[in-house]
Amino acid sequence: MAQIEILTEDERWTDAALPALAEKACSAALDELSLDADYEISLLACNDARVAELNTEFRGKLVPTNVLSWPSEERAAQIPGMFPMLPDGAPHELELGDIAIAFETCTLEADDAGKPFEDHVTHLLVHGTLHLLGFDHTNDPDAALMEGLETRILAKLGIEDPYRV
Repeated sequence: MAQIEILTEDERWTDAALPALAEKACSAALDELSLDADYEISLLACNDARVAELNTEFRGKLVPTNVLSWPSEERAAQIPGMFPMLPDGAPHELELGDIAIAFETCTLEADDAGKPFEDHVTHLLVHGTLHLLGFDHTNDPDAALMEGLETRILAKLGIEDPYRV
């Protein structure tokens, strides 16, 4: 189960029912991986300008993006395509990390793809949670693993495969 602390910097997120979406998405990701402790996630609900600042500061990219994640611990697998070192629920591992999500980019991407905003945000929160757990998509084997997990999690939530073209 996910305990999510939300800091809302952009009030447009208030109308988006973000707490319910975040609880559903983050908990579904944890459930899929059989992680049943009360894991903690901090979520920054912001706008493109704020995400662009964070993206510049932490990734050296001068543009906004949809979602950013900062895991509390390095959990990445040593071999591409393998599962990362998932937390075991010990008290020092309960805090998974931080996620930031940008309102304008999420809205634009959902509109461009013809998807419901709520479905797209749910996907991005699942995606962000998987990043906190050590999953990534920097190479083909890792991307296949992560995208497969996302697709399964979203299907269980009644959301279409976001990678189907």
